[in-house]
Amino acid sequence: MATFANTEFNFPGQKSVYHGKVRDVYNINDDILVMVASDRISAFDVILPKGIPYKGQVLNQIAAKFLDATADIVPNWKLATPDPMVTVGLKCEGFRVEMIIRGYLTGSAWRDYKAGCREICGVKLPEGMRENERFPEPIITPTTKADAGHDENISREDIIAQGIVSKEDYEQMEQYTRALFARGTEIAAEKGLILVDTKYEFGKRDGKVILIDEIHTPDSSRYFYAEGYQERFEKGEPQRQLSKEFVRQWLIEHDFMGKAGQVVPEMTDEYCESVSQRYIELYEHITGEQFVKDDDANLSERIARNVEECLKNLKK
Repeated sequence: MATFANTEFNFPGQKSVYHGKVRDVYNINDDILVMVASDRISAFDVILPKGIPYKGQVLNQIAAKFLDATADIVPNWKLATPDPMVTVGLKCEGFRVEMIIRGYLTGSAWRDYKAGCREICGVKLPEGMRENERFPEPIITPTTKADAGHDENISREDIIAQGIVSKEDYEQMEQYTRALFARGTEIAAEKGLILVDTKYEFGKRDGKVILIDEIHTPDSSRYFYAEGYQERFEKGEPQRQLSKEFVRQWLIEHDFMGKAGQVVPEMTDEYCESVSQRYIELYEHITGEQFVKDDDANLSERIARNVEECLKNLKK
């Protein structure tokens, strides 16, 4: 199984490279970013030891599709997708917060609620809610964006008071977050899905707030199947969902949650192939299109060639 887990490119005009958990971001002349989606997979803030075939292509193509589908309501960083695993776009000064928006009480928010918490990031929650119940209105629960370790919940008021983001920029980010979530919800509904929660990242360029990074992918979002949602909710049964949650659950079942002393369970070729198939299934449900596996021979050469051609065209 061919996977593309590590990248080491030297593109024309390259100033630096940042290796993230999943994506590698190349800075071209402090003006353009080349974002390569690798086949790495992470969970519990840990990069797992084996890559997942076609995962990078799945994430990059979903993100590109949704950036295009929302460009009329929010300006974004994307300029081109010269390769199935690459997006090229504008370099922006990123804000130090992630905008998380939740339409349903699930995941970490439910765990906190179940423990008695009735306020998340300064947002008060109604009494008597149940797991996977829809909020009366979607709530925004931002987090700080940490260079290392875990992101931390923070309120709108603290973000502004601490000068992390100006009041004007934060209000613009909130407006964009709600508009993006509304559009994502509409698109998901057309595919028989519910967009449960997601995160957005923003930056600034030439005085404008710009949407950056990926959006509405299974790594950044949670989806439920709409069919059967109400029946399962009423019975208190787990929802059928499309997200990376199945990987986290597998790790938990094998006693790994990223804590000190825990060991990542063996990822056999068969297991990695099964995860690959799940990601492809996610792609096809979310986009409504058949996934076409790109040629995985000489990936580095192909990406270098496609990116260099794209950078030449952007100069013209």
